[in-house]
Amino acid sequence: MGSQLDDGRSADRGEARDDTPLEAMSPEPLLTRDYETRPALVYERLRQRHGPVAPVDLLGSPAWLVLGYREALQVLQDDDNWPKGLENWRARSEGRVPADWPLGPSLEVNHVLIQGGSGHARLRAAWDVALKPFQDPRHPQAKRLKSAVTAYADELIALVGQGGGTGVADLSAQFSRPLPLMAASHLLGFPGSQGDDALMDMWRVLDAGPDAETALERLLATLADLAAAKQQQPGDDFPSYLLAAQPELSLDELARELFMLLGMTSDHVGILISNTVVEVISGDGGVRASLSAGMLRETMNRVVMRKPPLVNFVPRFAAEDTPLGNYTIRAGDPVWVSSAAAHADPLFADHVAPSTTISTRAHLSWGAGRRQCPAPARELASTIASVGVGRLFERFSHLDLALPVDQLPWRSSPFMRGLRSLPVRYELASAPAPSTSAGSAPQTPGTALPDPAARQRSSLWRYLTGLIRPGR
Repeated sequence: MGSQLDDGRSADRGEARDDTPLEAMSPEPLLTRDYETRPALVYERLRQRHGPVAPVDLLGSPAWLVLGYREALQVLQDDDNWPKGLENWRARSEGRVPADWPLGPSLEVNHVLIQGGSGHARLRAAWDVALKPFQDPRHPQAKRLKSAVTAYADELIALVGQGGGTGVADLSAQFSRPLPLMAASHLLGFPGSQGDDALMDMWRVLDAGPDAETALERLLATLADLAAAKQQQPGDDFPSYLLAAQPELSLDELARELFMLLGMTSDHVGILISNTVVEVISGDGGVRASLSAGMLRETMNRVVMRKPPLVNFVPRFAAEDTPLGNYTIRAGDPVWVSSAAAHADPLFADHVAPSTTISTRAHLSWGAGRRQCPAPARELASTIASVGVGRLFERFSHLDLALPVDQLPWRSSPFMRGLRSLPVRYELASAPAPSTSAGSAPQTPGTALPDPAARQRSSLWRYLTGLIRPGR
């Protein structure tokens, strides 16, 4: 494979393994300015210095970061030796995690992606059942979802168009981020535009600003109220289906699962939409041709392989002292698998042809093993993103980046990496295209879109209206 990979596997050739405890090390901070702007260089520096597994400092808490593709698979595919669940974190049980650790609030929301233990399998099965109606084309909810996402996309595009038939817009703030949140509000069954305030709080939580903790408390209370309403009066929505599949869920537990759906749908899908738009606009003619030939899903799969929205998975923990890479991971140590770094490992990267329009399914963007993102959730994300991107290129006759692609501003967090903004020059088509393409669906009775007057009064719509840039 070359010297890089050989250096990264030195312990596998019988050389001494480093048994130094994680808490005795002085790991370098991961979330630096370099990581935000050039994460590939940070991964490469760590790989050269430590091999496929590196000690890092995550905002004041030490952890192991898995950089190697083979080691990532080893951890992700072995739930017994690398379980999830914060109860397995030795430093936390010993009181060594700072009380004000910035990642604490989001990880303490013990939903299906984070929790370990015997109850996870039942909850995961309930998720599969609850999401299936939104992906089964024979079910009216699947048609309503596509119809709703198409209508939301048209609403957002019309709002951009209020600045003029041609102009400049930030497609991240004005389209990619709000669209999946609006779709999630539809899935959750929020009546009318009542969910818009919750969507704004979800943004505050994801952006991890000074008001994130307060926003999280407010959001969980709102979701608990929604859960109580669905318990009293079930509907054709995800909370009702999840309760039907696992009736023993408490309102607090259901609220945490709804938080997970809202968070993952919004940030993950929003980043996927933006990255796909950039791939199409900045790619060669083959990318645009593949889109017009109906290969939007393939384009998106290539995007999640090259620029995965979820760059680091939630932590797992060593069940016992275990060799991994060039180190011994002690029982209870937190281990974060980096899909982005694993995709840069020569073991993976050297076998991916950069020019092909067909991408590999061996990437780790959706995880691996029994705990990988369930197929209905992957399909849900792909559906929302493909409908949104498809509608965008139907409604705009011209889209071009307003900045060189290498100057687009990125935002990184311990979990996600996406564009901070996506400035484009646009030209709207002379008339809205009919919403009957493969990427969308005709309006279906029962879609329950918000009343326009109520929408305009909502906090989300006031925010989006304030982003309109006068064009010409």
